[in-house]
Amino acid sequence: MLRTYQPKKRQRSKEHGFRKRMKSHAGQIILKKRRRKGRKKLSA
Repeated sequence: MLRTYQPKKRQRSKEHGFRKRMKSHAGQIILKKRRRKGRKKLSA
């Protein structure tokens, strides 16, 4: 039986990547919050 999570690098970056986040205003807010918190990784 297949596990739930079948990782794909390309699909992940397309859905949760930096460029996708930068496209929308809401995504930019997310990145801003993560920068303020001091996250090592901003997005996938």
